[in-house]
Formats: sequence, C-alpha cells, structure tokens
Amino acid sequence: MLKVSIIVSNKNHPVYSVMKGWCDNQSDIDIEIVNSTKELRNSGEFLFLVSCTDIINQEIRSRFDHCLVLHASDLPKGRGWSPHIWEIVYCNNVLTLSLLEAEDKVDSGRIWLKTQIHLDGTELFDEINQKLFTAEIQLIQQAVYGHDSITPYEQDTKVESYYFPKRLPEDSRINPNDSIASQFNLLRVCDSERFPAFFELNGQRYAIKLEKVKPSNEK
Repeated sequence: MLKVSIIVSNKNHPVYSVMKGWCDNQSDIDIEIVNSTKELRNSGEFLFLVSCTDIINQEIRSRFDHCLVLHASDLPKGRGWSPHIWEIVYCNNVLTLSLLEAEDKVDSGRIWLKTQIHLDGTELFDEINQKLFTAEIQLIQQAVYGHDSITPYEQDTKVESYYFPKRLPEDSRINPNDSIASQFNLLRVCDSERFPAFFELNGQRYAIKLEKVKPSNEK
C-alpha cells in the first residue's frame, strides 16, 4: 500500500479541512495529513506540500520517493507567494496550477503536471478557493495513481521567471476615493475572516465583508 503524507502548515487555512476530508475518504492508500515536518512518518512514497511554510531540506526530501509542491502559477512564471491571488488582482481569470518537485531553490523543480482553472470574474474568495482546492486534489490523485505514466520535465529556461512578494495585511487596503468596480478584483480575493479588505476614513479603519446576494425581486 502506498504511503502518502501531506503537509498543510496551518490548521486554520481553508485548504486544511478540504485536504483532511479527502484524506479521510481514502481507503486504498496509507495517508496522513500533518502540520509540520516534525509530525511526519520516517518514510513514504509521496510527500505533498500544500500551503506549507516549513523548510523542506534534502534530509527530509530523501525520506520520500517523491516530494511534490502545489503552486498556483504557470511556472517558471509567478514563483513566490500567493500567486493566484496576485494573478486575480492583476485581472487574470485563467489560473494555472502546477505540481512540481521540491528543491532547495523555491519553485524551481521539475514539473509533473499542470492544469488550468477558469474563472468568470464574479467568484468571491470562497468560490475561488473551491475551484483551486478541487484542482489541487485532482493533481494529487493524478500523481498518486498515475505516477508510472508521468514524465517530469525541467522548467523552460527561455521563459523569463518572476517572483510574487508575500502578501501583507496592507495589500488588502481599499481606497475609499476610487470606485468599487476599479477595485473589485482586490475585494473579491480578500478573506473576510483572515485577511479582510479595509479602508480608512476620518481617522477610523473599517473592514469590508463582501458576499453575493440575490436581487430583492428574486425568490
């Protein structure tokens, strides 16, 4: 039976409950989901890093046949932090999710799989997450059950790479003097619980919670 480990560093991250639910429903693989490298088994076939902030050094990687990272950009473009959030802020509604090998240099490993996620431009944070997390599970399943037919390939060195910075609370700031329409992509990627959008006016800071509602004339 294949041994599979998944690291999600923060139990409060919305992906954790989704991955935990998937793990609990697997009966044909020996699978665990943990929050740090200290909780890992000694060895296994697969280690998947999903929203993982731990440093995964060579010693840890050597315990597994394959150590793979899920990264929501079309690598080598968009290395770094929260790539899908930045892509949406910059008005991109076609996201790419990459599954790649973990290496010492961040987001530089060989690519196993890629898939695209299509947005219609109306999705809010939770709906974006649902599409992203569904795609992440699909790539994990493809890797686990189809690894014998996958040929990893090096990232294209002819493509200019760039790095997204780590998102900070300040990146959720809304300008009260600008229109909602011009800032909608920023509004819709803000997590109202963990990283809410906000604005400041008359010396006071206000949080913004965005949700979809039906028009009053709809039942």
